[in-house]
Amino acid sequence: MSVTSDLSSTANNNDALEHTDRVGRDFTAPPRSPYEALEPVRPPEFPEREPWRMHPVLAFFNALFVFAFVTACGLLVLFYFFRIEFDRPGPLTASAVVVIPKGEGVSGIAERLERDEVIADRGMFMTSIIYFIYVRGKGALKAGEYEFRKNASMRQVLDTLVEGKSIDHKISFAEGLTSQQIVERLQANPDLEGTITEVPAEGTLLPDTYRFQIGDSRQDIIERMQVGQQKFLAKMWEDRDPDIVVQSPEEAVILASIVEKETSRADERPRIASVFENRLKKKMRLQSDPTVIYGLAGGKGVLDHPIQQDELDRDTPYNTYKINGLPPTPIANPGRASIEAVLKPAKTKDLYFVADGTGGHAFAPSLDEHNKNVVKWRQVERAMREQEREEAEAAAAAGNSSPDGAAPNPSPNGTAPTAGTTPGTLVAPDALLNLRSSAGLSPTPGAASAGEADAPPATAPAVGIGADVPLPRRNPLR
Repeated sequence: MSVTSDLSSTANNNDALEHTDRVGRDFTAPPRSPYEALEPVRPPEFPEREPWRMHPVLAFFNALFVFAFVTACGLLVLFYFFRIEFDRPGPLTASAVVVIPKGEGVSGIAERLERDEVIADRGMFMTSIIYFIYVRGKGALKAGEYEFRKNASMRQVLDTLVEGKSIDHKISFAEGLTSQQIVERLQANPDLEGTITEVPAEGTLLPDTYRFQIGDSRQDIIERMQVGQQKFLAKMWEDRDPDIVVQSPEEAVILASIVEKETSRADERPRIASVFENRLKKKMRLQSDPTVIYGLAGGKGVLDHPIQQDELDRDTPYNTYKINGLPPTPIANPGRASIEAVLKPAKTKDLYFVADGTGGHAFAPSLDEHNKNVVKWRQVERAMREQEREEAEAAAAAGNSSPDGAAPNPSPNGTAPTAGTTPGTLVAPDALLNLRSSAGLSPTPGAASAGEADAPPATAPAVGIGADVPLPRRNPLR
């Protein structure tokens, strides 16, 4: 047998095998019986193949994708849980105030809030700080005194600390206080820290209400007052009346401090400033009691007794009964209204003013008119004294009829009350100035005798204001 015939035979045998089933039946041949036609024919089995193997690179990325997917799902669940806890109402059963000191770290703040029961979970709060502040750059925690509402959530607590919604404290300084008085008020405030080693120069502080937080320094308040005064004075100096007598901002503050101490009524300040303006232009002495008081008391600002005659005669750099022009420095820290009044004074010819009995003053451009105003004030003063005498007698009668028979003392030290005041009340220095300017003791601006207005600056102050209205010598107002 040839090789060709053998190969052909082998191929035919293979074809025959491919068309037979497992039992050797040829499923290409027609069925031999009806039963064989109905019998199902099983298909041939696939040949066995080698198992498929993934490429190592594909296997790595497949594992990485699965890990990332599982991690993302876990983080999503964790974020959902964190968000629920972050917005959940906190443990505070009532509003609470917490002080966050300056320089305290994140861990210390979280521990403090947890200790004060503002937050329930310190770790979660620190996690939120890291996420919002360091990852998203939402700001930084600020020191201060904070009030947290009842059931405040962690989000609300964190927002409060980041936005710095701390409790504001206020401290107010009235116009006309000296620098020493302002420093004493700052030193007495327990919510401020630090010390003020040097009292600022007189007139360099702007009286106002200043806000601060617990832990702020006292020196910081002083610096804010100084900056405020500098800015306001510079602005007002640019808008000043070009015809005013003061030649510099420093002189304006000196005169404004005198105006500040002469009256507490805002509507009178421009007119009182015009009186001093007119007197300076005419080379008349200012004759202001507040300057005398400052020359005696200095930064204390007040005397513990009314001005005595020998004190008015005493030579000090601030005694405007003795010196010409302005004193060397301000006598207080004037407010905005007084500075503006000096830089934009009223246009008048007034040279004198005296109390009118209503809390204000009566102004006059001449000595004759001023004398008439003094007479009116004396009538008011006599009526006031008569009323006080009647009240004192009534009080004494009531004391005599009391069970113990003790009569009340009309004055703490046993002396008669000051004219124009109610028995037993304390008289502020500014009120004494108005009284002095009327009771024959100080009819001219700042309690000078009006007769001095027409005298040369170098002469000593005269005792009377004119022959028609003689004035008594100055005596203590008791």
